[in-house]
Amino acid sequence: MKRFYAIVLMSLATQAQAADKMTVMLDWYVNPDHGPIIVAQQLGYFKDVGLDVNIIAPSDPSDPPKMAAAGKVDVAVGYQPQLYLQHAGGLPLVRVGTLVDSPLYCLLTTADGPIKTIADLKGRKIGYSVPGVEEAMVDTILKHGGVDPKDVSMVNVNFSLVPALASGQVDAVSGAFRNFEPHQLAALGKAGKCFNAEDNGVPAYDELIYEANPATMNRDLIARFLKATERAAAEIAADPAAGWNAYKSYAKDLDDPLNKLAWADSIAHFDAHPAALDTARYAAFGAFMKDAGLIPAVPAVSDIAVDVTKAH
Repeated sequence: MKRFYAIVLMSLATQAQAADKMTVMLDWYVNPDHGPIIVAQQLGYFKDVGLDVNIIAPSDPSDPPKMAAAGKVDVAVGYQPQLYLQHAGGLPLVRVGTLVDSPLYCLLTTADGPIKTIADLKGRKIGYSVPGVEEAMVDTILKHGGVDPKDVSMVNVNFSLVPALASGQVDAVSGAFRNFEPHQLAALGKAGKCFNAEDNGVPAYDELIYEANPATMNRDLIARFLKATERAAAEIAADPAAGWNAYKSYAKDLDDPLNKLAWADSIAHFDAHPAALDTARYAAFGAFMKDAGLIPAVPAVSDIAVDVTKAH
């Protein structure tokens, strides 16, 4: 019997030593958008597929794609809209999986304010933080609602979206995430109203994706990572409360009222099949980016996105 236990312990030790190290860089500090990654880590799902995953939050949100392109991290969390700009700029990156499979973008205004429809934005001020894709989305939303973008004033509010809206500095803000900023606004005593991009002329897209350098990436490593996060997403969907408990156990500062509210609003957006690739969606959004003048040509989907679980 002692010999049996010795063999078991040796086997377990060998498995632990055999775990492949993997580094994943988030797009920003840990938040409910990263639910499947964090839950997979906390419940040991990465270990179950032979991975030892190091999760890094960047000090600068512009770092993750650069780090992935340079091969300094195995995978970076990024954004589908930004992927086209990165490709056009020469960064060697492809989408290798999906974390959040639907837009979170929201053109946010106050529910009790004068903006009841997009048409009411004519002659008003819209706050924004990031030029480029955000501006293209606003222009599309405005045109869809019958408003000439020239009839709206765009104000750079330097990431202070909710304070700018709550104080009346602007009448609406672009770039709010519908699972976060409405709750921040509510905390200030104001109810929010979201105009969703995909309901107002913008093609649907994946909000958060996993990116890697196609020349240096380890497809098997990434496939196992996606398998673990798929398992975590299924667990979260089946039992959101247990998922929340696993998520908040990652760090003490995650257990706060805003995160708990955002968690509930994030669950429906986690991709149930993160490796699967919707080529039509990527082609359509590429056309949107070109039509908006943000990229010179629509890239072939195979140049910017892959399914690592399929033969290549």
